[in-house]
Amino acid sequence: MDAHAFAREREDAPIPFKAQLEVDSVEEFPLAGKTIAGWLDELDMIAKEVQAELVSRDIGCHLVEVLKAVNVVLFESRDFKRFHALTEPKFCYLHTALNSGCGSAILLSIIYIEICQRLGITIVGSCVGEDFLIWPDSGNLEELFKVSSGHSLFAIINGKCVENPRSKASDLDGRSLLQLDIATNRDIIGVALANLIRLHWKRASRSTHGLMLTSPLRSIHGSGKPNTAESSMAPLLRPRDLRLAIMASERLLILQPHNWSLRRDLGMLLYYSK
Repeated sequence: MDAHAFAREREDAPIPFKAQLEVDSVEEFPLAGKTIAGWLDELDMIAKEVQAELVSRDIGCHLVEVLKAVNVVLFESRDFKRFHALTEPKFCYLHTALNSGCGSAILLSIIYIEICQRLGITIVGSCVGEDFLIWPDSGNLEELFKVSSGHSLFAIINGKCVENPRSKASDLDGRSLLQLDIATNRDIIGVALANLIRLHWKRASRSTHGLMLTSPLRSIHGSGKPNTAESSMAPLLRPRDLRLAIMASERLLILQPHNWSLRRDLGMLLYYSK
């Protein structure tokens, strides 16, 4: 099935396809019917909905009230769903998340940061264990941990991981937040790209259970004799997901040029794509 899909991908491409891709800049490239500017306008629209929510409730611009209004618009009015377990790469792309209302945990955090920035509130974040957590860079942080209606504001902003006793995030309070290293934009993009690499490789190798990126290196680091059972059969990989994993790796390597394990993994992805 994958081999046929690989062939059809090239045969079924319409003749004007090349012309469609000839755009003057990346900003003009269409994504699900909109340009990048169009999707950024969507974030502007959500911010305006938050402002309308504040006016309708006749409340001031106190930090906590603004955050509550953002939560109402995102998680009630627009019914955004956060996925902590990464299973689908499509939930890791901004335009798909804005279009479907479903996104990975870090992508929902990025959307939250962007909306608050448009409202004049600075939101910062940090990696805590396997989770990426965000909070406002001002105000009384202890207010975020006051439980109301069964959940704290910090838990609503960051999702179920905060209330999971097995997660490192469940041990945080206002004081411990101040001790965390604040993630830069470069750090956040790096986490998002690493998620994409992992997910696209997992999908690319789905039909070959147990295949790892470094599997071909076993004969080098092992006995020196290649396993004939493994070498006689080339793994069947999904070409589209393999290419997307390579693209994400190339971009992450720009951010982390001295990450030698990443450079090795990119080499292995290119090896698999022949």
